[in-house]
Amino acid sequence: MITNIKCMIIDDDELDRLVLHHHLKQYENIDIVASFDSAEKAVPYLELPIDLLFIEISLPGMSGIEFRKLAHKIPVCIFISSHSELAIEAFELDSLDFIPKPLKTERFHHSMRKLFDFFEMKEKCECFDTLLGENSIKIKEGSTISQVKITDILYLEALKDYTRIITPEKKHCILDSLGNLLHKSFFDSFIRIHRSYAVPRHLIRSKNTHEVELIHQIKLPIGRTYKDNLSFFDQKK
Repeated sequence: MITNIKCMIIDDDELDRLVLHHHLKQYENIDIVASFDSAEKAVPYLELPIDLLFIEISLPGMSGIEFRKLAHKIPVCIFISSHSELAIEAFELDSLDFIPKPLKTERFHHSMRKLFDFFEMKEKCECFDTLLGENSIKIKEGSTISQVKITDILYLEALKDYTRIITPEKKHCILDSLGNLLHKSFFDSFIRIHRSYAVPRHLIRSKNTHEVELIHQIKLPIGRTYKDNLSFFDQKK
């Protein structure tokens, strides 16, 4: 697991800051180096080596969205807010997650799992090397080079600037965003069903309003803005 993740917190509600401090102190590898009740107070500290930013979106004065634009060098941003209608705008700023208030323990730990997955992928992933023809790709992870057939991929999972390639045998990490991958011709058979997931069309076995089921009983969520991408499945019936 990643060690010594330096964290900054910005929230104008003192109780919410204390709750967040309480949850974060359960993780020995997270070091809270700064905590503020306004974004303006945090601006002079942007040159600090910060790895993780927790910030409320709706702040008096400079908003969380405005501060994130200034703090674009911080690798990971997690927004927290009771204003769920702002989640889409938050994700457009390359945030890792949006946690609704009031903060719930299980939801917070889910976000932390995503955080550690991201840093683990960042450590392991060196590059997405090359295309080996139309039916397979070569992936370099550390000193290991794997050849993965496109037809063996069950789904793709986005995690900020990285993508996890899931096959029946292994999970591979590559340094390329999901959006970039889906623009490459050898992923033409994939459709994006969620901000975090893309799947091969032919592996979809069923779907409902909220999720799709693939082979091997794999279930993945459908994002509200990606429902139209699955219209072809209804037409097949």
